[in-house]
Amino acid sequence: MQPTNPPTTPFHAPPAAELNQLFQLFNAGRFAEVENCARLLAERYPDAGLVWNILGASLQIQRKDGLAALQRAAELMPHDPITHSNVGNALREQGRPEEALACYRRALAIKADLPEAHYNLGNALQALGRFAEAAQSYRQAIQIRPHYAEAFNNLGTALKNIGQFEASYDSYRQALALNPNQAETYSNLSNVLRELGQSEAAAASARQAIAIRPDYAEAYNNLATAMEDLGKLDEAIAGYKRTLDIKPDLINARSNLLFVSNYSANQTPANALEQARQYGQIVSQNIGSARFSSWPYVPHPQRLRVGLVSGDLFKHPVGFFLEGVLAHIDPAHIELIAYSSNSKEDELTQRIRPYFSAWKNLCHLSDEAAANLIHADGVHVLIDLSGHTKLNRLPVFAWKPAPVQASWLGYFATTGIAEIDYVLADKVSVPEQDRDQFIEGIWYLPETRLCFSAPDETIPVAPLPALAKGAITFGCFQNLSKVGDEVLAAWSQIFTALPNARLRMQCKQFDAPTQKDRMLQRLSSAGIAASRVMLHGSTPRASYLAAHAEVDMILDTFPYSGGTTTCEALWMGVPTLTLEGKTMIARQGAALLKAAGLVEWIAYCKQDYIDKAILFANDVHALAQLRSTLRQQAGASPLFDATRFARNLENALWEMYRRHKQSNIKT
Repeated sequence: MQPTNPPTTPFHAPPAAELNQLFQLFNAGRFAEVENCARLLAERYPDAGLVWNILGASLQIQRKDGLAALQRAAELMPHDPITHSNVGNALREQGRPEEALACYRRALAIKADLPEAHYNLGNALQALGRFAEAAQSYRQAIQIRPHYAEAFNNLGTALKNIGQFEASYDSYRQALALNPNQAETYSNLSNVLRELGQSEAAAASARQAIAIRPDYAEAYNNLATAMEDLGKLDEAIAGYKRTLDIKPDLINARSNLLFVSNYSANQTPANALEQARQYGQIVSQNIGSARFSSWPYVPHPQRLRVGLVSGDLFKHPVGFFLEGVLAHIDPAHIELIAYSSNSKEDELTQRIRPYFSAWKNLCHLSDEAAANLIHADGVHVLIDLSGHTKLNRLPVFAWKPAPVQASWLGYFATTGIAEIDYVLADKVSVPEQDRDQFIEGIWYLPETRLCFSAPDETIPVAPLPALAKGAITFGCFQNLSKVGDEVLAAWSQIFTALPNARLRMQCKQFDAPTQKDRMLQRLSSAGIAASRVMLHGSTPRASYLAAHAEVDMILDTFPYSGGTTTCEALWMGVPTLTLEGKTMIARQGAALLKAAGLVEWIAYCKQDYIDKAILFANDVHALAQLRSTLRQQAGASPLFDATRFARNLENALWEMYRRHKQSNIKT
């Protein structure tokens, strides 16, 4: 916000001395005094547009509503571009970016070379998710004012949001060259460095932001996320807790803490439930009594209207599990609406889009606006596909925009949202005795809660490599955060008993040499020499699938077991040895293997896991026989039978809705 320059005093304006005093107070940052003086002057000179402008600007800076004052100023000074720009800022801060756009464009029509108006226009466009246009506006602001650090910073954010990470990095660096003490820019730079796979540098950038502003909660959150990427779970958990010490209502950090705690062997189901409950209570308090209690849905539909809310409708594990199921949902019985919380799209997005009657983006809608949109669509059942993963919109569900709400597929624990009625599960992933780990009710799907879409890549199953090498090669394709000390301790005993065995690990973190070195040190400390280990970074999916030709069997991680990696390995003829735990995520591997008909590959304690790994490794011919038939066996199982799963899912959705209708009749 900025006032216009003090003009020569016209007959209807305050004396120049009083205006100058007002400007001096404004420039000194004494905004409460500015407000008081401006109100007095506005009473004496109600047609003095400049006074109204200064009053509105001072109110906005104090986090008060200055819109009416600024709009009055714009009426009195219709040819002043800064006033129109200030009105736009007030509208944008009220969550009205479309109206703000018109104000900025009015300002630029008056003065095309006003850098602040170009900058503000970029901010409004960014709020609307129009990132490419926003980037152009920031560039125009920079062209007029080459040393505009704030514009370089926001240009970096716009470029990051359209996936131009290198250009985003350059823009943030330019912003810091102009203003090296800008904590926000260091924090933003941390995010793009993570996207570039430079987690160590991302952590350093977040630390720099914290050094400048020690109470910067968002920077602590970014630091914790970088630690999570690096597999440093204790530091990540501590970072999220520090974030919440500073800013207890930072919902994103609470989600992050809930998610990362699933990796920890120290997390108990009771603690996880309590943390999730706290999250839900905070979200509920933010809404108050405004949630919906009635809905404009068709009460007796021929087709059930089902909304899916997700930030992962592209080449992502959620997309891989969802694609085959969507193709077999009967459109005569179920109408699907996509509510995407991510602007990212790819070829998988394009393949699944035709299965939806509408595709709506929630990215830049507030939780209230998103809830209103979904409510107005008359959805019968709304399904969360994210849980506490990245880009979730769980707070929208707390508004209860649909009469029936459920969580499925993308998460593996309670959401903590009381307004979500059900979690879709199976009897292996959530046994009856574990229902109390959830705020939500458990809705059991027959056979399996997950159905994997067979990869498109026509890569054949390779012969068992141990037949040619004379020794077993174990594989692990999991995120490093899942490979905790307890996992390495179990592997140590396996590799001690099998002195010729080798280990092949692959994940995106190994793109960084420092991460490879750290893992080799950890393995060496566990008694697994570097000469027995092969570490590989990320590759295209086809190459990743082909890499299964180099491993004989997969060693699953615990307590966070594999999901997508387990299914992909089965498709490539490679069985996974999993350890069944005490939570939904710790039992996920067991649920998948049971659905695929491989119950003998489920271990029930750590010693059983170690013993079975040694037993299977010593029977190469049995491994070779299993490999030759596993794709066919898995492909015919409920885990890959999308037609069968789609019918079960349809029945579940209809029955949930019928139960809701029956309960309403009873009450």
